[in-house]
Amino acid sequence: MLDQRKIELMTRLAFYEQTDGKNDFKVSEFYRKDYTSLHTICSVLWVTVGYLCVIGIVVLMVLEDILENLSNSLIVMLGGMVLLGYISLVIVYAIITNHIYDEKHRDARQRVKKYNHNLTRLLRMYEKENR
Repeated sequence: MLDQRKIELMTRLAFYEQTDGKNDFKVSEFYRKDYTSLHTICSVLWVTVGYLCVIGIVVLMVLEDILENLSNSLIVMLGGMVLLGYISLVIVYAIITNHIYDEKHRDARQRVKKYNHNLTRLLRMYEKENR
C-alpha cells in the first residue's frame, strides 16, 4: 500500500539530490576550515595575478614619464605604493572570501544534515512497515 508521507519524503529527497545536493555533498566532504582556506588561497592567487596584470598595464602606459623622471626616491616611492596597495587588496579579498565561503559551507552542511535527517525518517518508516 502506498503511503502519502513516504512518497512526499522520497520526492523531496530525490529533488534535493538532483538540484542542490550535487554541490552540497562535495562541499560538505571538507572540514569548514579546510574549505574556506582552500578557496581563500585560490582567491589570493587570482588577485595576485590580476594585480600584476593591472600594474603591468599601468607601467606600460606611464613608462615614458617614469623614465624621464627616474631617480632612486621615485623608484622607492612607487615600489612602496605598489606593495602597500597589493597588501591592502589581498587582505580585503582574503577577509571577504573567507566570510563568503564560510557561510557557503555552513549552509551546505545544514542542508546535508536536513537531508540525512529525512533519510533517517524514511528508513524508520520502512522499518515500521516491515514489522
